[in-house]
Amino acid sequence: MKIHNCEFIGSYASVDRIPKSELLEVCFWGRSNVGKSSLINYICNRNDLAKTSSHPGKTQTLNLFLLNETINLMDLPGYGYAKVSKKLKERWLPMITDYIVNRENLYLCYLLIDGSIPIQKIDQEMMVLLNQNRIPFNIVFTKTDKVKQRERAVLLKDFKYHLKDTWEVLPEMIETSAIDRIGADLLLDQISQFTTN
Repeated sequence: MKIHNCEFIGSYASVDRIPKSELLEVCFWGRSNVGKSSLINYICNRNDLAKTSSHPGKTQTLNLFLLNETINLMDLPGYGYAKVSKKLKERWLPMITDYIVNRENLYLCYLLIDGSIPIQKIDQEMMVLLNQNRIPFNIVFTKTDKVKQRERAVLLKDFKYHLKDTWEVLPEMIETSAIDRIGADLLLDQISQFTTN
């Protein structure tokens, strides 16, 4: 799948403001500094589609994009560290939980996890949240360019080890790097299968 047309539909402060859609929808979610906006720009072959920043917490609303006029992509605010007010951060998780539970056409959540560092407790907690709400999700590792291949293999092995006591079947995992241009084809091919099945 190649992205020929990317359209920003809008930013929404609550789920009830998002336009209804019959198209399948995937969402991207992860820690505030995981590189979510950079990955969206990379897979869409655009530099300015999603706003990037050196300060975590740039995404503060539910941001909806239309890809190839066939599938929706929702960019969710990040969790964890962000240079925003405590009050705003406390509002994000209920808003996101409302979205993942009540957005009727949500098909799959891509949980973005920093692939250059050991597994983080907060990432595990968000996986549990998704599982408790029966939201299908795959894992997308970002920033894999920051570690050598051998170190990356150790991190991946450690990640799976920490999950094996909780998960009988691990989620599908895709390794990406917006810097080294790795993983977009695999990710997009997977998304395209949703529109043809």
